Amino acid sequence: MKDKIRWGIIGLGGIARKFADDLKLVDDGELVAVASRSVEKAEAFAQEYDVATSFGSYDELFDFNGVDVLYIATPHDSHAELSIAAMRKGKHVLCEKPIAVNRKDTESMVAVSKEENVFLMEAMWSRFNPSIKKLKELVDEGVIGDVGYVNADFTYFGLDREEDGRLLNPMLAGGSILDIGIYPIFFAYLFLGKPKKIIAASNFYKTGVEIQTSLIFVYDNAQAILHSGFDTNLEVKAKVSGSKASLSLLPIWHMAQGYTLEKGGDVESFDMPTLGVGYASEAMEVHDCLRAGKLESDLWSHQNSLDLMELLDEVRRQVGVVFPFES
Repeated sequence: MKDKIRWGIIGLGGIARKFADDLKLVDDGELVAVASRSVEKAEAFAQEYDVATSFGSYDELFDFNGVDVLYIATPHDSHAELSIAAMRKGKHVLCEKPIAVNRKDTESMVAVSKEENVFLMEAMWSRFNPSIKKLKELVDEGVIGDVGYVNADFTYFGLDREEDGRLLNPMLAGGSILDIGIYPIFFAYLFLGKPKKIIAASNFYKTGVEIQTSLIFVYDNAQAILHSGFDTNLEVKAKVSGSKASLSLLPIWHMAQGYTLEKGGDVESFDMPTLGVGYASEAMEVHDCLRAGKLESDLWSHQNSLDLMELLDEVRRQVGVVFPFES
């Protein structure tokens, strides 16, 4: 691998901008090419971020030999198709979460990664957040004892968005479950694994997409209470509690800047700021994996993405979310 790992970005919306900003903070990476379906948008993005090459089609970037890894930042419904197309051209891929719309598509993506011998990772950036990594280490070390309860929510008001946009359009795999519900589900999975039972309930919007979902994950000796929605603004907190102590992430937990440890009536707070917004950490994980010749991350593996998508599929099945392009 070269001194600097060369990135390209597919899809140039708000998340792509955040990633591009954070990539500037990663010493051994550089953004060298971007692509949009609009050549004007690609050129404007390239000029703003001082990117050498821009394309008005995704295929042109797939064929471009000047990049090592692509960040797929398009809406959910195109993740599998575009990631597979990129990998077939020999490109390593970091694909925005959710990695696909369902587990079947995720399986296809993993298979292509192995066939083409290229790296693939879901951009579950919270897994690489310093505070969340530390919580996982503390729980695994037994600091809080046996985990008995996990609680996490993620909401924001999104009903004022355009109805044909990514959040509220069923043709773009809209709804809160895949957009932000994935975060609380990820949090429960990280500390408790796959539940033996899921209880799910949702409310829906006039466009047909789900906009509020509450979940109970049931384990042999624990439960997780989870929630996502576009119709309210909650505190966006997360907590994992055990027989000896509890660990909490303060708002906004998925991009936490520290954590608290509650034990025996005492509360200790620890600051763990992110580099940039937090996308830099996942980029650095990709770099470490590429330099080690890995096809997947040990911290967020192909199997982790398959498991998470299986949980999302089950939640959607229970509440009746089927996207038009799936039926």
